[in-house]
Amino acid sequence: MKTLDIAAILVSVSAVFSFINVRYIRLPGAIGLMLIALLMSLALLALGAIGYGSFKEDAAAFVGSIDFNATLMNGMLSFLLFAGALHVNLSDLADQKWLVGLLAVFGTLTSTALVGGAFYLLVQLFGIQLDLIYCLLFGALISPTDPIAVMGILKSVGAPKSLETKITGESLFNDGVGVVVFVVILGMAVGGAEVDVAPADIAALFAKEALGGIVFGLILGGLGYWMLSQVDDYTVEILVTLAIVMGGYAFALALHTSGPIAMVVAGLLIGNHGRLFAMSERTRERLDTFWELIDEVLNAVLFVLIGLEILLLTFDPNYAYIGVIAIPLVLACRFVCVGLPIKVLSLGRTFSPGVVRILTWGGLRGGISIALALSIPAGPERELILAVTYAIVVFSILVQGLTVGKLIERVTKSEPQSD
Repeated sequence: MKTLDIAAILVSVSAVFSFINVRYIRLPGAIGLMLIALLMSLALLALGAIGYGSFKEDAAAFVGSIDFNATLMNGMLSFLLFAGALHVNLSDLADQKWLVGLLAVFGTLTSTALVGGAFYLLVQLFGIQLDLIYCLLFGALISPTDPIAVMGILKSVGAPKSLETKITGESLFNDGVGVVVFVVILGMAVGGAEVDVAPADIAALFAKEALGGIVFGLILGGLGYWMLSQVDDYTVEILVTLAIVMGGYAFALALHTSGPIAMVVAGLLIGNHGRLFAMSERTRERLDTFWELIDEVLNAVLFVLIGLEILLLTFDPNYAYIGVIAIPLVLACRFVCVGLPIKVLSLGRTFSPGVVRILTWGGLRGGISIALALSIPAGPERELILAVTYAIVVFSILVQGLTVGKLIERVTKSEPQSD
């Protein structure tokens, strides 16, 4: 199927589902769209089970024709991260820099080890022989919180500013760490002993990906800022931001630096200094409207895709049981990895007693985890990891996403907010 045909179908389906959600269901956009897509997929699976398999097969063939990993990681992600970073206040983020940094680096690395070890023990209980390296690979892809899911749902929960900055800041920056860890472990899993995994090489890869992404993002943002400051034409200025996202992301990938981190840094620079010093009021309004529209449309398509991906999963009762048990397991590891940095930082500053609970429950997983799971080479390891990842993502978006607002409201009313 041609790319244009796939895009036309996805946008059309997203439009219909959005109408149904807004008109009848009235859930937050991302959650409602994924729920409708998931229910439709389950209905198709049910039709297949009672003898009407052609409907399910046609839908599965369509979803299978979409490279979810490439669509998200090399397409949508750059737009969504840039759009999200545009509206993050740099001063607020700077106030939370130590916590965001610890959660993004220490939290992701620690969670990878904890989740990987626990997952290894879990699969053994079901008699499934899965190498520890693949369990750590699962830990690496499920540990980073997904900025797309987080920002898409935080818009509707009314979190206090400092708390929103903590959650959003971590989710924007921990992708770079998570992807580097995932790439290293995937190389070990696939290449075995032939892969050189010396600590110096891992550090060099991290520096090239993460630090290189920061530097490249500063260069992109600086160049974009200069161009924006030289003109006062919102059409040209919107084109400049599009060039930063599309050309800059492609160039970052060619340089083997972190495209996601580069987009976040460039978006922060344009959204703060660029907005204040290089744009007229009219341009700011048009630019915000344009990127909010891009953000909403791509989010709609992405969450519909997540709901449809269930059509491609391998159904095994053991996979389902492991997925259900893995949900609280991952949340427990998240609680530890959030609590330790806050415990350390609380020696010099005061945090609200409920911040660990909120950051644990608000650390949503989304499309990025699924995309990374889909990048694992075909095999029984991939099928198990993909099924469990999908279960966690669905729970994260539907259950955590629907209740995190109520948790924030309850905690902020019952406990004084310090930082």
